[in-house]
Amino acid sequence: MASRSYVPYQDLESKAMLLGFLEQPSQFFNHIRRYTNSISTQMTYGFRTVDIHDPKLEQLVYGFGKWSELAGSQTAAFLDVFPIFRRLPDALLPPCIASEIFRAQKEYKLSDGAASYLCGTVLEAGSDTSASTLIGFTQALLIFPEVLKLAQSEIDKVCGDRIPDFDDLPDLPYIRGCVKESLRWMPTTVLGVPHATICDDEYLGYKIPKGARVVLNVWAIHNNPSRYPEPHRFDPSRWAHDSQTSAESANNRDPSKRDQFGFGAGRRICQGIHIADQNLFLAISRLIWAFDFKRPIDPSTGEEIVPDMGDLAEGLLVCPNPFNADIKPRNASRAEAIKAEWNKMTELLDDELQWKAVPEELMQRFYETNKTEVNL
Repeated sequence: MASRSYVPYQDLESKAMLLGFLEQPSQFFNHIRRYTNSISTQMTYGFRTVDIHDPKLEQLVYGFGKWSELAGSQTAAFLDVFPIFRRLPDALLPPCIASEIFRAQKEYKLSDGAASYLCGTVLEAGSDTSASTLIGFTQALLIFPEVLKLAQSEIDKVCGDRIPDFDDLPDLPYIRGCVKESLRWMPTTVLGVPHATICDDEYLGYKIPKGARVVLNVWAIHNNPSRYPEPHRFDPSRWAHDSQTSAESANNRDPSKRDQFGFGAGRRICQGIHIADQNLFLAISRLIWAFDFKRPIDPSTGEEIVPDMGDLAEGLLVCPNPFNADIKPRNASRAEAIKAEWNKMTELLDDELQWKAVPEELMQRFYETNKTEVNL
């Protein structure tokens, strides 16, 4: 599976996120956003987002209207100024989605604007959606503290003092349930991505004219009590007998057996569905392993502050508005393990905290792909 070739990126960035939580726990919103954004920038353009105050990251989060700037990269700008370098051999182009789209431009007659739009779409979709889901999961841990206890119990039995990795996935059914429930409980695209009919159609007696916009009401489906009992409750155990990946679920021809609809429906579902599953599993399992999440205390009343699950940022993508959390390492050994893991990672990075060399798994996938026809 091609998505597995991005595991080195996900491994490194999740460990960087753990270090951020350890050193600046009050900035957990930004550490989550940096985590998902940096994976996306590496996949799309070949560079890391190394800091939570990176201007490109801040622009992505707060400036949807300026995608054209985000879709640019140093490589793209260089090629614009010196067009002759468009003839560089493939081996000298960085292995990333932007390079693959660049190679496909001539064959598919893509303009520079269209190619930039494709890159920007990949970057934004991979950054904001997963970040919002992880922020929602963090909020759920504060509202439903019993979830944290059950998740930590499972992960301690399987991993002990060892940091979780993808090999632990089959042995962590409750953590897998946390991933599924996060996608259901806080769907980031509450109305999905609008589709349009290409011809007149009819469904259950409703006539749908050609060109009509069709909206998938994800929020209504995910909060349907007949489908999900107590839908407002974050309950990973509801997935105890569902071992489907998000991709397997999305392609299940029986819609009653789908876990959630956050990735869309029909033929044009999210193409990053495999990568999103991996991002969420690695982040959730490692955060649960490393930290305790508690409700903050109101200094004026001495009472716990429980986040309001209905306090959401409005817009195309849904995300909880900022809330506070008391986040601390579970013990001193876990804190030291986080530092040790990150120190190992820094050996792979240069002075600017970019990769010294592209991970071997990605190089192998990239050049095998480009021996055959590019498939967009």
